[in-house]
Amino acid sequence: MQKTYVSRSSKTYQFLALVLLCAAQFMIVLDFSIVNVALPSIQQSLGFSPQQLQWVVSAYSLTFGGFLLLGGRAADLFGRRRLLLLGLGVFTLASLVGGFSPSQVALIAARAFQGLGAALVAPAILAIVLSTLQENAKRSRALGALGAMAAGGFAAGVLLGGLLTDSLSWRWVMFVNVSIGLALMVGTPFLLQESRAATVKRQIDLAGTVVVMLGLMLLVYTLVQIPEVGWASPATALKGMGAIALFALFIWIESQVSVPLVPLHIFAQRSLMAASQVAAFVSAIGASMVFILTLYMQQILHYTAFQTGIAFLPHAVAAIVAAPLSSHLVHRTTVKFTLMIGLILSMIGLLQLTALSTNGIFVHDLLPGTVLVGLGIVTCFVTVTILATTGVEGHEQGLVSGLLNTFQQIGSAVGLATVMAIATARTNSLSAGANVPSENLLSAATEGFQSALFASAGFAALGVILQE
Repeated sequence: MQKTYVSRSSKTYQFLALVLLCAAQFMIVLDFSIVNVALPSIQQSLGFSPQQLQWVVSAYSLTFGGFLLLGGRAADLFGRRRLLLLGLGVFTLASLVGGFSPSQVALIAARAFQGLGAALVAPAILAIVLSTLQENAKRSRALGALGAMAAGGFAAGVLLGGLLTDSLSWRWVMFVNVSIGLALMVGTPFLLQESRAATVKRQIDLAGTVVVMLGLMLLVYTLVQIPEVGWASPATALKGMGAIALFALFIWIESQVSVPLVPLHIFAQRSLMAASQVAAFVSAIGASMVFILTLYMQQILHYTAFQTGIAFLPHAVAAIVAAPLSSHLVHRTTVKFTLMIGLILSMIGLLQLTALSTNGIFVHDLLPGTVLVGLGIVTCFVTVTILATTGVEGHEQGLVSGLLNTFQQIGSAVGLATVMAIATARTNSLSAGANVPSENLLSAATEGFQSALFASAGFAALGVILQE
């Protein structure tokens, strides 16, 4: 198998190649957070109803979650650099179209194609690192750098989202991706060489691909609809059973075809499955905490979008610091020990955040908890990636990357749906009745957020239990 970085032995070229991959990771995470901040402005500009507005986020989630496995497998079969370039091209073009969108439909379509592009880019990034760096210490440092860039992308997205929306227009949250994407597309051919699995037939299991994509998209759609329709809704049950049926059909198809999209022996790899399950819980923690605290800061404390971004900066800085430290700790101790440290830090931070109040003070109510969670979840992400990818065969590196990303995406959706249902139920139970004073409504909403954060701490506890 060819190396993925340039064949020159210069450390400078390898460093620049890693910088390029980190920049691609940065762009994907940046887009996730920057658009969320701009949603109110998008709603006003294009006339979205509250129900329609969720599709600006959901369209991205559906295609991203639905195409990750295909993106990972295609990277192995047809070339990791090729898929990276294709994904960057789709993502960049979709961002440009999204910025010029004249209507709701155009923007939602652009967001769907952004999700498709991201689904090709994300597993390719990790597969390139895995196929290039065989030495564990170097690989762990690279994974730490990717984790740091993900944290940096989140922070930059929240800050830039507020700044660009307030000073220019929501359209610039789309345009900002274009310059980054073009620069990455220019640099990729110079800094990365092609690599792909040399011992596997270059063909795609079409039936399995279609079925698992439909199953994943139906599952993600069901989850993103739960905050609106509820867990107990007949529609939720029917769609959930439909997704399960599609996954069962997918497993049967994979057992019958000669070149499956996902070889079933993958599911027998204990380290990969354990890492993927923990990754899902950690993603649930991250997505739910950010969403709940954003609502708390803007609805209860009346922060502006930009002030909210500033408030998340310590969280992001802690995450950036934790990324290289966690990769170092793995090699000084063990993967399990480092993962437990990350989960416990996350759980303590979330429990501290449950003390939120209607007149909360940032330094007292938000700073300690968000810093601890920032340290914890990035420590977990770096560690589960090391655990999931240890001993992976070269021809399955893209597939494993796609599978790990898929678990993370599903975890985010499940976590957000769960905590929003809990927050809504708690708030409604405390604010039922007519003529409720406004201060009581604020108190009810705050207690709802507290309950949601306590549930997020439960995700961390489940991750700890899985390690026993």
